[in-house]
Amino acid sequence: MAKRTLRARLRGIFRRAPRVNVLRLEGAIGTPGRFQKGISIDGMEDAIGEAFEGKRLKAVALVINSPGGSPAQSALVHDRIRALADEKDVPVFAFVEDVAASGGYWIACAAEEIFAQPSSIVGSIGVVSAGFGFVDAIAKLGIERRVHTTGENKAILDPFQPEKDEDIARLKTIQADLHRIFIDHVQARRGVRLNDIDGDLFTGAFWIGEEARRRGLIDGVGDIRRVMHERFGESVKLRAVKSGGGLLSRIGLGSRMANAIFSEAETRALWARFGL
Repeated sequence: MAKRTLRARLRGIFRRAPRVNVLRLEGAIGTPGRFQKGISIDGMEDAIGEAFEGKRLKAVALVINSPGGSPAQSALVHDRIRALADEKDVPVFAFVEDVAASGGYWIACAAEEIFAQPSSIVGSIGVVSAGFGFVDAIAKLGIERRVHTTGENKAILDPFQPEKDEDIARLKTIQADLHRIFIDHVQARRGVRLNDIDGDLFTGAFWIGEEARRRGLIDGVGDIRRVMHERFGESVKLRAVKSGGGLLSRIGLGSRMANAIFSEAETRALWARFGL
């Protein structure tokens, strides 16, 4: 009888325990056709919706491990999280693992508070465009590049043709516009917490945990369990939300395999910028 009573009490405590849904956002940011294992609104929308469902839900915790990627996909994922947070009146916390840089930090700003590990990399508020030039390579192979367009700017920055100054200037203009949008976004979300100590905050530079906190990019150094226990009590339950399939479930076979290989190379280049 005593054992049954104890079990009943424990079940009651468990059923009444506050809950935090944990949504993991891991990998480079881009559409599935570009970054196969990454973050996109198409791949994450169902999981984001699920993260804001459930009884006794006290908060949603984002666990972020991303070197960045597509600005548009970063904004779409961020905006969906914010829309549901406002609709459901549920606070959002972000926890950085290895890195939340560039688009990864853009998404982290969906949270009311951001936390990181002492060795986490945070920041990189800038815009980068990278690629390869194959002009000399195809010439040595005796390959002739043939491009036919109906607009003079349709084939700018073609990697198989020499770069043109006017094409680079056009790209720089677009990058400057995107950079301004990124800066405005961070300033709007972080507000007076930002501390541009040496004018380096929006140059694409990045920092580790405590220095990122000093600059106002994050609110504290700590892990998800400790912070959530401090906020919601020791009985809080952390529930992981499943967030879509991986590489093999998406790439298929045949010609798509080549795309996956190049996509993986792009992803590795993004991580390598942060020594990871």
